[in-house]
Amino acid sequence: MSQPKEYPGREITVTFASRRCLHAAECVRGLPQVFDLERRPWISPDDAPADLVAEIVRRCPSGALRYWYADGATETPDRPTSVASTPSGQLVLRGDLAIWSAGVEHHETRVTLCGCGASGNRPYCDQSGPCAEQ
Repeated sequence: MSQPKEYPGREITVTFASRRCLHAAECVRGLPQVFDLERRPWISPDDAPADLVAEIVRRCPSGALRYWYADGATETPDRPTSVASTPSGQLVLRGDLAIWSAGVEHHETRVTLCGCGASGNRPYCDQSGPCAEQ
């Protein structure tokens, strides 16, 4: 899996893993002054308070967006872990997760997993199969 792109700010750094993005647009709707698809770079973490940026990043269902504060603090996983299935079969998980992909363990707090097996980024959903049709 490719490395996420980092968008550093003074108080918070946001990362974006494009292959994980499901285009739910929670970021753009939630904080358009920080997440602006028409601007380069498209993420500007200093354009809102760090705690608000973190709150909006946590809305990202796929985990494509992540963050850490300048002091090293990062997202606290939901407890208990939750698993939900979308009507088309995707699995949306939140919690303290260990996901294995290509023989490598990835520690996650939010993921959307492919439910149909057609993803080119398995086990993560990439919207290439029928489970992404909602």
